[in-house]
This record gives sequence, C-alpha cells and structure tokens, in this order.
Amino acid sequence: MTTQRTSGRRKQAMAAAAVVAALLTTAACGGGNDDEGSKGGAAGFDAANNKVAQASLAKKGGTLKFAGAQDADSWDTTRGYYGFMWNFSRYYSRQLVTSKTEPGKAGTELTPDLASGLAKISDDGKTYTYTLRDGITWEDGKPITSKDVKYGIERVWAQDVLSGGPVYLKDVLDPKGEYQGPYKDKSADKLGLKAIETPDDKTIVFKLPTANSDFEEMLALTSASPVRQDKDTKSKYGLHPFSSGPYKFESYNPGKDLTLVRNTEWKQASDPVRKAYPDKITIKFFTNANDMDARLIAGDYDLDINQTGMSPQGRTTALKQHKDNLDNPVSGYIRYAVFPQSVKPFDNIECRKAVIYGADHVSLQNARGGPIAGGDIGTNMLPPAVPGSEGQKYDPYELAGANKKGNVDKAKEALKACGQPNGFKTTIAVRNNKPAEVATAESLQASLKKVGITADIDQYDGSQTTGIIGSPENVKKKGYGIIIMGWGPDFPSVQGYGMPLWDSKYILESGNNNFALIKDKTIDGLFDTYVTTLDDAGKTKTATEINHKVMEGAYYLPFVFEKFINWRGSNLANVYTTDAYSGMYDFVNLGLKSAK
Repeated sequence: MTTQRTSGRRKQAMAAAAVVAALLTTAACGGGNDDEGSKGGAAGFDAANNKVAQASLAKKGGTLKFAGAQDADSWDTTRGYYGFMWNFSRYYSRQLVTSKTEPGKAGTELTPDLASGLAKISDDGKTYTYTLRDGITWEDGKPITSKDVKYGIERVWAQDVLSGGPVYLKDVLDPKGEYQGPYKDKSADKLGLKAIETPDDKTIVFKLPTANSDFEEMLALTSASPVRQDKDTKSKYGLHPFSSGPYKFESYNPGKDLTLVRNTEWKQASDPVRKAYPDKITIKFFTNANDMDARLIAGDYDLDINQTGMSPQGRTTALKQHKDNLDNPVSGYIRYAVFPQSVKPFDNIECRKAVIYGADHVSLQNARGGPIAGGDIGTNMLPPAVPGSEGQKYDPYELAGANKKGNVDKAKEALKACGQPNGFKTTIAVRNNKPAEVATAESLQASLKKVGITADIDQYDGSQTTGIIGSPENVKKKGYGIIIMGWGPDFPSVQGYGMPLWDSKYILESGNNNFALIKDKTIDGLFDTYVTTLDDAGKTKTATEINHKVMEGAYYLPFVFEKFINWRGSNLANVYTTDAYSGMYDFVNLGLKSAK
C-alpha cells in the first residue's frame, strides 16, 4: 500500500466516471428492448431493468455460466449472508414462502413455496400456521416434512458452530435465549424449540412470544430453509448442502468453481416458483475482476454472480462496444461513512457534523463512479426501495443541495462548537479489496484537509471485516474514527435494513454492524413500536421517524444511493432485475436462448 498507488487509482476512477457518464448519455438513446433483441443478440440497454427481457426466448437445457470475483461467505443456508448467495441458493433450497419471481418492486412481495399458501395469522399477530404442499421431496426422493423445516430453522441457534448468517428468527422466536440449538438439544428428536410446533408432517405452527409484523419476511430468508437431520454435516454443510430445490451440488472447490446439476427427484408440479430452465449451472471464481469482465464481454460466461457492477475498465469497454448488454439498476445499498462514538472526538455530535459539512459530496459521488455508475448523492440513511424512505427529498444537511461541494464555514463552526477549532487528527478505515471505497476514502481525506481535519487512511484486509471493524474493541484500539462501508436490506423494511445498524441490542463484540455504537432510547423504542405495528401505514410512518432520528444524531455521512452497471450475456433469456435482491438479476428463473 502506497499513497502514490492509491492516488493513481482515484484518478483512474474519476476519469472512468467521466467516460461512463458520456457513454451512458449515448447509451440511453440507443438500443432496443424488444423481445427479439438487437444486433448481436442483446436485448438493449436497460432492457432488463425492472422489466423482463426476452422472456419468450428461454429454452429448456444448456449450461448457465456464472463468473464471480468472490466466493460466497458460505453455501450453508443457515450461514450465508451475502446477497448473491441468498439469490443463488434458491436453486437448491426452498422455504415456506419466498419472493415473487417478478421484476422490480413486485419481486419483494411474498408467494408460497414449500407451503400451500401464505400464513394463517392469528388476530394478535403471534401465531403463524402453514400447511406443506404435496409432492415436495429431497434430492433422494424422500418427502420434505414440517420437522425438516423446524430443524433447519433450529440450526440458527447453533451460532457457536454455524456463525455468520442472520439471527432474526432466533431473536423473534426465543428473545430470552432459552433454547440452546439442535446440537445441544437434550430431547430425543433434537426438535426441542417450543416456539415451533409440528403436529403432523404437513403442518407447522410458529408461536411468537411477541408479535413481529415482519415475521413472514424472515421466513422467506435462506436461513429458514429445511435441513434434514441425517444429512446435517454441521460446519461442513456449506461444502455440499442437501437439495430441496430443482438443482443439486455436483462439485464444489472453494474459491475456484461450483457446479449444480438437475435434481431428478424435484417435481415441477410441486414448485410454482421455479422454472428450472438450464440443465446445469456453473460458477467460475476469478482472482482479478478485470479478467472476469473481459471473459464476460467475450461471451465465455453469461453473468456476474456478485452483481455489484463491472470494474471501471470492464464497464468502459462494455459501454463503448456492447451497451445493449448492460443494465443500470438502482441497488438497495447505501454507501457511507460512519463515526464510531468510542473514538474521540466522535463522541461529540458537532465533531461528527464537521465531517459531514466538510465533505465534498460531488467528489465522493464521482469516486464511486459518478451519477450513473455510482448513484445519486446520498442524503439520508434509508434506501429508496424501503417503505418509509423519502429518497433525496429528505436532505437535512443539504448534501445534494447547498452543501453538495462541502461547506467550509459550517464545518469550521461545528469544529468550534465541539472544542476543536483548529481541527483534529483521525483515521479512516477502508477495505483494501474495494477500489471504489479506497477512492471515496481519498476524496474524503482531501476535502477534510481543507477544514483542518487530518485523516490517515488504513486499508485493512477486506476478507477479515468481521474481526477488524466488526470488533468495537479493535476499532477503538486502532483509532478508527471513520469507517467506510455499505449496507442493503435483508428484507424490504426498516427492521430488515436498519435494526442491525441502529438498535442498541445489536451491538456485538464480534461481527458488529452498529459501528456508530448508537444507544438511543428513542430509536430503540421506535423499533419496538415498529415490530408490533401490524398495519402498513403505521409501519411506514415509524420507519420514517427512525431514519430522521438517525440523521439528527449525525452518526453517518451517506455517499450515494447506489447504482450498478451490470453485464447481461447475449444468450440470457427471461432476465430482469428485482428489488427482492437489491437490484440484482433474479437468478432462479434465468434461461438461455440457445441450449449450448
């Protein structure tokens, strides 16, 4: 790591952003989006952005080829937390309910999967009852039972063995932490969690101690997939999960490749969600994103599994030569800086405001890739797709308005108010494997210098996030006053997005995401109100209030409401982006135009 090298990278990112903006102006005018596609077989620029491209051209058969620059955190349905893993895992795992296979916002609605219908919910919102479909089977042909669903969910409690995945179900069904998980379960059948009842093999009943209005959304997460006890290899399960979906694992070499083949015991009649077009699905993992993008452009692979946008080099080439293969969706992510209150002087709100006002928000946006490849300037902390968001209309610090280039006078007023009239020194922590994050850190460093704040940049190992910035003790020890990060919703609500970031109950010793260490009784109380509010209008109102309280605390400097430029291979059919997976393509029903 050298300053010279990262400064060069920033200049390249700025130059690439300018090229992208110019090329996208042209791209927006060209390219069809009819079903037949344009010259070269691609459907046209933005043809699959919130709408279906080439739906009628999908054929049964062939090999769907993914490329990726990063493997999943785990392919274990309990442990996986990466958005692309949740998306991909629907090939080999099913849940009681899942997201609709429809483009855009419609994809966030729930539809029955293993269950024959959505939940029958009691009037007090505490009891959820499901009946399983007929004909649902494991990859060896044995029926999937309600006990398999219960056991799969119980694995969430085994955090000492299966750490990493979301724990919403554990927190909602067992808030006192009384159940010890299936591996420590003393009951003969290892099904001792009292909050879930299985009166017969087709019926499963959830009994919540306290109502939670997003509970069915939690059951749509991959962590609620069934797992069969006799196939549970515990910490090794992610190497070869046992399939309940239309595809099963054939081979997996971590960090290198993964191959799924058809599960011949899966029955289309039992699964209204999945079309299962390809015969085989492969992933090849690359160590260099530029190499991967070149292979995508060459047609060797169909799409990028990570779905976080092409590299600057790849997208510049693609925009010049293959704009009909590109989509420019708004992701569900916000990219931001956050101020841990344990690191002085960020325990003082005025010092936090000094950074917010001192930052050049246009420069930060350009570092992320500009308005098109990076996104709109972020003005608050609730993503546009989450109910309760006001988008850029809510801009309490005028980050997209009067102060978009930074406001030196306001920053210096804030410094004076926090007792640091001459500025102060701090450290910005940033992942070393995220060039756009490094570029934003350098942009922030440069603008803060103008107001007297000296910020060193520490590029840490991006693959070790959980133990480095996820440890409040380490953050304090390292003096990380500013952390560069991003976050998207686990499910489309303020609970599914903001609770791990802002609720004091979610401050953890390891794997922490409440980096600001927010302990605000008002915010905690609003979350308590939200989860017990059963009407949508009330939930939306509370979500807005939570976002306002977070912004009033000046805990965050939002950079952008993120957008991506993603590659769509010319042979892909039935392809569309979905808000259910933060603007990614919906993997589960992708098909190929020619089964080669």
